Amino acid sequence: MSVSGKGVVARLASALIIAIGIAAEARAVEAGDPIPVIVDQAAIVKLPARIATLVVGNPLIADVTLQPGGTMIVTGKGYGSTNVMAIDRDGTVLLNRIIRVDGPTDKLVTVFRGVNRETYSCTPICEQRITLGDGPEYFKSTLEQAGSLSTAAGGGADNK
Repeated sequence: MSVSGKGVVARLASALIIAIGIAAEARAVEAGDPIPVIVDQAAIVKLPARIATLVVGNPLIADVTLQPGGTMIVTGKGYGSTNVMAIDRDGTVLLNRIIRVDGPTDKLVTVFRGVNRETYSCTPICEQRITLGDGPEYFKSTLEQAGSLSTAAGGGADNK
């Protein structure tokens, strides 16, 4: 075998080792447990190298963003499970994981008024908390109050 032939073999062997390593890394991550996240909170997940695109099965359950350095931020939007796929520039799926979004874990009190539900966060005193599944009137009024407060705090309120 010529000297240039040995170089080609060495490069092929090196490429094969890298490809096996990437495939093993993707399988190890893919075979992992579901990604747990709490609704209205975020989680950080380290991804394999070379990710170009993230696809979420149901964006009403979770949202994902790709950050520099192969970091994915997962935000819980609604209760339930969905999947996320990470794809490289060649269209190869490097990761396919389940995202499981659970309810809040803080100290909550749920009040039922007939079929309407209201949620309060009691840490340490009970205050209104907007939670998926709350009655429409309670949800809307609490959301409007929070929006008004945020606007006022940001200087967007009329100072008459």
